[in-house]
Amino acid sequence: MTSGTSGTSGTETSGSGDIARTLELLWDTGRRPSRGPKPTLTLDRIVEAAIQVADTEGLEGLSMRRVAAELGTGTMSLYRYVPGKGELLDLMLDRVQRPAENPAGLGDGGWRAALEALARATLALYRRHPWLLQVNQSRPILGPSALDGMEKVMTLIRPMGLSDPELVSAIIMIDGYVVGAARTQLYEREAERRTGLTDAEFWQAQVPVLEKVMASGRYPVMASLSEDAFGTDFDHFEFGLQRILDGLEVLVEGRGNRV
Repeated sequence: MTSGTSGTSGTETSGSGDIARTLELLWDTGRRPSRGPKPTLTLDRIVEAAIQVADTEGLEGLSMRRVAAELGTGTMSLYRYVPGKGELLDLMLDRVQRPAENPAGLGDGGWRAALEALARATLALYRRHPWLLQVNQSRPILGPSALDGMEKVMTLIRPMGLSDPELVSAIIMIDGYVVGAARTQLYEREAERRTGLTDAEFWQAQVPVLEKVMASGRYPVMASLSEDAFGTDFDHFEFGLQRILDGLEVLVEGRGNRV
């Protein structure tokens, strides 16, 4: 589940299509034709094909024409099912939040375990679908998958005893942290792809100059850091996640709700 904190740098924006029509498609409330030839496509197939295109080519490669080509049909055939790219994107956003994307679920180990699982599942979601980081989801269209996920999380964290706005804020806090970590990881992979240098090779190229700078005495604290201070063995994501949860636990216990 994503709460829509991907920031303002996205190349696409959720909710940019016909909102009423998107909701009809998400909740299957639109009128269905009772006559005419049997459709050769389904909305599910179109959405899955669009996700496949975005996964492999990014949002810059996503278009109604490209999805039609993926399905081996004409572009105009798609418009019988979905009005355009804006509505299709919202269907894609809801689809990737289906429970099948996170088969392990959030468990039943209390609110802290639930938020931990949510953070890890969301990070895995962004890794599977990096294009999500290109979407400004500040105003999401709420479909069944998004609401099913929110319902499950809220049920598990309600025992925290916080106010409803605080519970929502806790989820937003976790999502914002995960988005930042996911974007950093994506940028690292992209930098390696574009430059042809591994992370180790990139930093090794700076060693001769940095050794001289550290020996100059200008940066005594930096020079005193251990060799593993910037090592790759330390799990920065896990460290930050646990500190956020520690802070929430202090708040919960301060309200008299023992975990």
